[in-house]
Amino acid sequence: MASVSIESISKDYGQTAVLRNVALSIADGEFLTLLGPSGCGKSTLLRILAGLEVQDTGSVRIGERVVDGLRPKRRDIAMVFQSYALYPHMSVASNMALPLRMRRLSALQRLPFLGCLLPGTAQITADIDAEVSRAARSLGIGHLLSRKPGQLSGGQRQRVAVGRAMVRHPAVFLMDEPLSNLDAKLRVQMRAEIKELHQRLGVTFVYVTHDQVEAMTLSDRVAVMLDGELLQVAPPQDIYADPDNRRVAKFVGSPKINLLDGVVRERGLIDVAGSTLTIDADALTGTPLSLGIRPEAFYLAGHAGQGTLTGSVRMIEHMGSDLFVHLDLAGVDQPLIARLLAERTPHIAPGQTLHVGVRPDRILLFTCDGRRLRRDADSARRSVTPFREVAG
Repeated sequence: MASVSIESISKDYGQTAVLRNVALSIADGEFLTLLGPSGCGKSTLLRILAGLEVQDTGSVRIGERVVDGLRPKRRDIAMVFQSYALYPHMSVASNMALPLRMRRLSALQRLPFLGCLLPGTAQITADIDAEVSRAARSLGIGHLLSRKPGQLSGGQRQRVAVGRAMVRHPAVFLMDEPLSNLDAKLRVQMRAEIKELHQRLGVTFVYVTHDQVEAMTLSDRVAVMLDGELLQVAPPQDIYADPDNRRVAKFVGSPKINLLDGVVRERGLIDVAGSTLTIDADALTGTPLSLGIRPEAFYLAGHAGQGTLTGSVRMIEHMGSDLFVHLDLAGVDQPLIARLLAERTPHIAPGQTLHVGVRPDRILLFTCDGRRLRRDADSARRSVTPFREVAG
C-alpha cells in the first residue's frame, strides 16, 4: 500500500492546456475518484500517474518515492483500462498470469518448450498458477480460466482485467472508466464488487469516471475536474450538498441543480422569480446573487406566499416513487425542476399552476462570479443525504 502525491502537474498538447497546476494528495488505502466530463483531463492525469504520459511540469510521488522518469512497471501500480486490453488469442488464465510471468520468469524461461526445462521454471509457474486461481475464485471467474476473451460477457471480461491487476499485488490501483462499456444492471453489480474489492484489499484506488453515481457510491473522496482544473476535493456528501462554487454545483447532481438569479431586498430577504424568499445572506441591499436549489429541496405548497415559487407545469417525468416536475417561472429562461413524492402529488397535470416551497437552509448562494457565499446555516448542510439514483 502507498499514498500518492501529485504536485503542481501541468500538461499541454500544442496550444491546448489539458492540465493546469493540479495538486492532490491521496491517503494510503483511500478510494479517490477523479470525476469530470469528457475532455477535462482526468484520464490524462491518471496516465501520468501510471507513467504512460509525461507531464510538462510538476512531479508525482508514490509512497516515499518520486516516480518521475520511472517506467510504468517500476512504479508498483496496476491499471485497469476502459477497453479491458485483454489478449484475444490467450485464455483467461494466461491473460491474468501474464504480468507475473513477465516479472518472475527470465527471457529464457519464457521461451516455449525450452523454457520449461530450465531449472526453477516449473516451481515459479506453479506458484503463478496458484495465485491466478486464487484471484479468479475471489472474483467468481474460476470456472472461466480456460476460455478466451471472445467467449466472455462484458462483465466477465471486466473481472478478468481486474484479476490481472490483482495478481500483481500493487501499491496503487488505477482504473480508467472500467464500467463504461457495461449495461446499467451490470454496472450496479460491478460497482458493488469493486467497492468490496477495495475494502478487502485495503489498497489505494484512483478511479476515473464521468458517471456521478459511480463517484458518489464508490469513493471516500471525490475530486471534481473541469477544463483541466481541480475544483474541489471532498467526501461525496460534501461535493453534493456543500459545493465550493457554482461550477461544481452545476456539474454534480441529476437532475441538475436549479440556478435562479436573485437580488437582496434587505437583510434576510431575497427577491427571485417574482417572489420573495427568506434567506439570511451576508450581502448589501441590491446585491445580485445566484441561488442554487436542488430538486429535492422543494415541497408542494397549498398557496402562494412568501417563501414559495409559482409556476406553470410544463412537463412531468414519472420515476416510480418520485415525480420530476418541470415548472415555467415568470422571467426565468430555464424550467425549474422539483422532485416531489408521487404519493403526495397524484393530481398534477401539464398546464396546471403549481406553488412550491423551499426550505431556506437548503438554498445555496453564489456570487456573480460563481464563488460560494457561505452562511451560518451551511454548517449543518453536510448531513444532507447525497445524490440518489432513481430507477426509470
